[in-house]
Amino acid sequence: MAQLEVIISGGFQGPYNQMLPSFERMTGIKVITKSGASQGSGPKTIKAQLLAGTSADVVILSREGLAELIAMDKILPKSDADLARAPLGLAVPVGGQKPDISNLKSFREALVKAQKIVVPGSTSGIYLTTEVFPRLKIEDQITVQVTERGSQATDLLAARGANIAIQPSSELVNVPGIDYIGPIPNDVQLIQTFAAAIVVNSAHPENAKKLIEYLRSQESAGPIKRSGMDLVP
Repeated sequence: MAQLEVIISGGFQGPYNQMLPSFERMTGIKVITKSGASQGSGPKTIKAQLLAGTSADVVILSREGLAELIAMDKILPKSDADLARAPLGLAVPVGGQKPDISNLKSFREALVKAQKIVVPGSTSGIYLTTEVFPRLKIEDQITVQVTERGSQATDLLAARGANIAIQPSSELVNVPGIDYIGPIPNDVQLIQTFAAAIVVNSAHPENAKKLIEYLRSQESAGPIKRSGMDLVP
């Protein structure tokens, strides 16, 4: 049986998990899935794993993270393709008080009142900690915990180790133990595009191309929408 190796970040994990079984049945290609953060520091980022020699045929991550890999000549030229988009959203522990985040003022008040906020250390967390929180001038009024992965942030929130999590909506919907409130205000919103690309020196470039095409096919519409994401125009 043909094989394929994929490293994927949390942003597109929902649609990918829903579509992978049918892709494997249809093509007879067995896919080995590994995970990594789109950006950030530490050995678990996709960039760090590739630099350390981890094998992969396809990477799926935020456009910001993919841009770094392209700049490092780790991606087969013209093999990249956008898959879906996700806004930043906010969630609270299940059953917790649901804050009003309908405008910038109420969003800021909700963050200050929550005090303990958890964000992933990847693209969204970098944006929040370096741009949004300083712009709102709340750094000295909140405690922010940064986790390596988005799944670690939601685990912490579900365990009530934090009062609010902010990260891509696709990482917050359908997660046990938390309630997804909705997207954060447009004034501070970051719409992330998640994309796939073939890794330079892939052992199976044709199979990699088939997977990316399938993830962009009409079959993706339902899984993408169910995961709190939007289709790419």
